[in-house]
Amino acid sequence: MAVHLPEQQLSTEEVERRLAPFTPPPGLIRRLTGIRSRHVMADDEQASDLAVAAARKLLADTGTVPGEVDLLLFASASQDMIEPATAHIVAAKLELGCPVMDVKNACNSVLNGIEVADALIRTGRYRKVLIAGGEAPSRAVRWEVDGLTDFLRAFPGYTLSDAGAALLLAEGEDGVLGSGFTADSTQWDVGTLPGGGSRHPRDPEATYFAMDGARLKSAFLGLGRGVLDSTLDRLGLTWDDFAVIGVHQVSLPYLDIFAEQVGVPKDRLVITLPEHGNVASASLPLQLVTAQRMGRCGPGDLVALVGLAGGVSLGMVVIRL
Repeated sequence: MAVHLPEQQLSTEEVERRLAPFTPPPGLIRRLTGIRSRHVMADDEQASDLAVAAARKLLADTGTVPGEVDLLLFASASQDMIEPATAHIVAAKLELGCPVMDVKNACNSVLNGIEVADALIRTGRYRKVLIAGGEAPSRAVRWEVDGLTDFLRAFPGYTLSDAGAALLLAEGEDGVLGSGFTADSTQWDVGTLPGGGSRHPRDPEATYFAMDGARLKSAFLGLGRGVLDSTLDRLGLTWDDFAVIGVHQVSLPYLDIFAEQVGVPKDRLVITLPEHGNVASASLPLQLVTAQRMGRCGPGDLVALVGLAGGVSLGMVVIRL
């Protein structure tokens, strides 16, 4: 697993100063989220470039040459364009000649990519699958807000951060022990980025994030902990068995609420949000790479990756490193 974080960073104070004509009370965003900084990719970069940067690092670190990759999955909420699949653009930049496809499910895209890759490896269809994602939410942040209502609707965009992530799954390795997912798709409209699709093909106003934060929080809490408990029971595990538990991070207050609700020991969490912001589907890879760098987990350890995503969906993947 590898991540790529753009060098340019934007502080929360800079975000607040950039908003106009409405300006929030100084320090409000940081108090509500706990975020001090986020990463912003260069103007000439695309989501595919972030994925490629992470993938190149991973391939180099693992000594993997392009010809060894049997399948590429581009797993991300962001994309370069509607057509073709961004996986093709990533493959061209990496000089891969294998089949490709996109896996897209908001902030759970990487988790679902792991689920798809693991299933295809287990069936014997592929031996080595590269998952690469590039999150570029900075392109969809609304900076011109007329008042408090507009600010609150656009608020989630001020937490988001750009990043790339890459994972390599191979036949015959310990890897994925199990996974479980659930969704309440009746809540799909609580958070959207509608531009470019058949509903809003050319409306500039539809190219910004719009979200009802309070309703989204309620939707996540409404999913409960059932799928997490059943996955642990099926694998004969408890939260205490894990060296590290990654949980998708959108704000520090909500992370505390969620961890308490599902029973996750807080000393197993890896907090990346304050310095890196909400990096969407790259959040869990970032947490795991950070934990490895800190020496909190290593070969043979169990880790759990718990994802929450707009739509709304909840799930987890259990991995032995």
